[in-house]
Amino acid sequence: MAETKPIPKEDGMDHSLNLLREGYTFILNRRRGFNSDVFETHLLGQKAICMGGAEAAEVFYDESKFIRSGAAPQRVVKTLFGQGGVQTLDDAEHRNRKQMFMSVMSPQDIQRLRDISKKQWDMALTKWEQMEKVVLYEEAQEITTRIACEWAGILVAEQDVKTLSKDLTATFESAAAVGPSHWQGKHARNQLEKWLIVLVNEIRVGKLKVPEHTVFYKFSWHTDLNGDLLDVETVAVEIINILRPIVAISVYIAFVGLAIHHFPEEAAKVKSSDDETAQRFIQEVRRYYPFFPALVAQVREDFVWNGYEFPKDTLTLLDVYGTNHDPKIWNEPDLFYPDRFIDWKGSPFGFIPQGGGDYDMGHRCAGEWVTIEVMKISLDYLANRMNYDVPGQDLSFSVVSMPSIPNSKLILTNIKRKM
Repeated sequence: MAETKPIPKEDGMDHSLNLLREGYTFILNRRRGFNSDVFETHLLGQKAICMGGAEAAEVFYDESKFIRSGAAPQRVVKTLFGQGGVQTLDDAEHRNRKQMFMSVMSPQDIQRLRDISKKQWDMALTKWEQMEKVVLYEEAQEITTRIACEWAGILVAEQDVKTLSKDLTATFESAAAVGPSHWQGKHARNQLEKWLIVLVNEIRVGKLKVPEHTVFYKFSWHTDLNGDLLDVETVAVEIINILRPIVAISVYIAFVGLAIHHFPEEAAKVKSSDDETAQRFIQEVRRYYPFFPALVAQVREDFVWNGYEFPKDTLTLLDVYGTNHDPKIWNEPDLFYPDRFIDWKGSPFGFIPQGGGDYDMGHRCAGEWVTIEVMKISLDYLANRMNYDVPGQDLSFSVVSMPSIPNSKLILTNIKRKM
């Protein structure tokens, strides 16, 4: 039997409040304090193992060692993932559901997404020229809502866009919240699911016609491992799991605008440049700024890794933010430096803003390509296609609040289209 050693352990009964107080840095602070990429603590009334770094991420995505079913707290399931969502599945059931998501990620699908994104940004810019000021984060929520719905094949009346945008935003802004904000997120998801259940039923009885290449059509007619159609409640959950992450790109769009303002010498490289330069800038935004704090799983069966025992059913958290700022992986990780991605040959476990590992079979986010493409178009408009001022405001952002956004949400004034 392999020789084992004790996992560094945090004293105290429960540290859930510390997690809320420290946010993105909770795991990273303790990794540094213990000088260990693995430590044990107590969260939500149970023992939890926290881990970070590329090697830890690789074992975290080993499906023979970890499962997702039952791992996520119910407050996250009821706002962010939805009951029975793909993020909570394992093994053959997960692979079947993941195939459904990957079926809408073809090059043709991504090009259609790009075309829709350009159109929506162009329409927004025309509107912004008539406005005294624009709050970028809030406007980006509406842009991404329009992109998400058009790409998914869902028709939304103009007067309903703002309400839909607020509901979709509430599902990801409330996951780590307590009190009224969390209740608002649960209510928003419930309303979204009820709305989509009606539409899915209308598709299946032939009352509503949507193009066969769209998310809405493919998800509505997807079958499970037994060859049966997914129940309409699950289809609604998974359509939200397409719409919500696209609207969450609004967080990244706010940080793209912030990076352009704070790092003008890097933004200058993007102006009228090639796609690779834009890609590097976008990847650095995703690495540098906080987005996901951590991911959760449960130990499938007892195993030993690096001399540490992982008992069956133990809640385990992977440090996403800390891994993206790990000095063992990144030179000067607290420096915004897009050129670090020139000829980057890093593993899929060292850069994990939206998870690690394999797209097709594993739990890495299927929508990562969607995020990158929408961000690149957003970058092009903010850096190359418009002039604007950034008046005095609070541009700081927190590594405690989740999700983190610039405190002022990034106000822009005097917006004019470049001719």
